[in-house]
Amino acid sequence: MTEGRDVQWVEVGEGQAGQRIDNFLVTRLKGVPRALIYRIVRKGEVRVNKKRVKADTRLAVGDRVRIPPLRLSPREAVREVSDNLRNLLAGSVLLEGRDWLVINKPAGLAVHGGSGVKIGLIEALRQVREDLDFLELVHRLDRDTSGCLLLAKSRPALLALNESLKQQRMDKQYLALVAGRWPVRRDFVSARLERYTLANGERRVRVDAAGKVARTRFSVREAMSKVSLVEAEPVTGRTHQIRVHAVHAGHALLGDDKYGSREGKALARRLGLSRLFLHAAALTFPEPTSGRPVQIRAPLPEDLEGVLARARELG
Repeated sequence: MTEGRDVQWVEVGEGQAGQRIDNFLVTRLKGVPRALIYRIVRKGEVRVNKKRVKADTRLAVGDRVRIPPLRLSPREAVREVSDNLRNLLAGSVLLEGRDWLVINKPAGLAVHGGSGVKIGLIEALRQVREDLDFLELVHRLDRDTSGCLLLAKSRPALLALNESLKQQRMDKQYLALVAGRWPVRRDFVSARLERYTLANGERRVRVDAAGKVARTRFSVREAMSKVSLVEAEPVTGRTHQIRVHAVHAGHALLGDDKYGSREGKALARRLGLSRLFLHAAALTFPEPTSGRPVQIRAPLPEDLEGVLARARELG
């Protein structure tokens, strides 16, 4: 597949000022994998104002970027978004502002490609939203997690939203179904988390005194005989934080194939649960320009509603 027949010269506008050249090219060259972008930058095929640059070079208003014609092998190419996925994503936008949007991420879709994933949500959305020159993730959700996901449509908005995230002015509320009866008194879990890698290369997270500080607030929404529906609010934003903190509290999330117990997996099968029961149900953040609070909720997907109904039948 050929991505353009001739060299392109693109002038940087205000919306791209301060952006790294690699991210600028990812947005500009929809469907081109990052590995290829890093390669053409390293080889000097990309120039800014006729000079060689590095991948982390920041752009300024008025810079002229040389983009070479690219030829992608079928193995390298990011898969073109299917009609089904295109329609699903187009209908999943919960709310959209001038320079941001919140999408109800479907479960089973990675937020970005890589590690064997030919196309992720961000690559697919860039194909679906051809009207946007800029689209970046503000935060991430695990592949099996559904619900509210925030994206920025301009670099100033991305910086402002990242700062809100850093200053803990962005609230995220998740719904999770856990094994057992969660004690009403246990409303806060504080345990340091450390990343590690298994022998097969799979990345995991565990509680470890040498890890990074991590805190999660939990509250019981509904207690049943064998499971509890809890609301989880991460105060920090560590990888797999809710899942590992729930295990640490003695109540693993149902459908968790990484950290779940044998009994929990058996119960998940009994309830007809085929994926992780974790849903980003609500998101509150300050609007990047005005600072006014924006509140958004994502309804619980039908498959999880069905699991809840069957859990209630157990008593």
